[in-house]
Amino acid sequence: MEMDKQSEFKQWVNDYSDLLYGYTVQRGMDTEPAKDIIQDTFLSAWRSMDTYKREVSVKNWLFIILKSKITDHYRKSSTKLAVETIEREHQDHTYFDAADHWKDGVCPEPWQVHFDNKIEVKEFYHILKNCSKKLKEIQTTVFMMKYMDGLESEDICRVLSISSSNYWVLIHRAKVQLRACLQKNWVQK
Repeated sequence: MEMDKQSEFKQWVNDYSDLLYGYTVQRGMDTEPAKDIIQDTFLSAWRSMDTYKREVSVKNWLFIILKSKITDHYRKSSTKLAVETIEREHQDHTYFDAADHWKDGVCPEPWQVHFDNKIEVKEFYHILKNCSKKLKEIQTTVFMMKYMDGLESEDICRVLSISSSNYWVLIHRAKVQLRACLQKNWVQK
């Protein structure tokens, strides 16, 4: 029986490692943290294998575990957040006026991605990933949770234990910095 369990688990690792890794990296994780999260996911799956009731597919079950591990990673990252830095950034009105509208002369140029062109989409996501690496980890975390995972702002605040105003500063700064990077590396190429 134990050998069957080991064989089945090895098959899970073979079948789903790359898929789970790709999903994790797509959310802005660097290589090493992504590998650690995948390893933690499989470790949790191994420990829970005897209680896995097979009500969902193995793939879905592993993704449920993975998403929990990613959330844990986000939560741990956010505890390292320096609130003073966020507050200082909130006072920076380089791009927006007091009403949070674009200031004259800094409004970004219009641009788009043609999602029917697979090569263009792949290149865009490659540039977006490189641009997201230039953000602070907490900014990337908030941006990915909002726009890749589709979480509501209240849920993000709860998961990361941050205030609503800190959330809005983080998401605002992430969007501004990503827009500037994309403007430079995508629009003006």
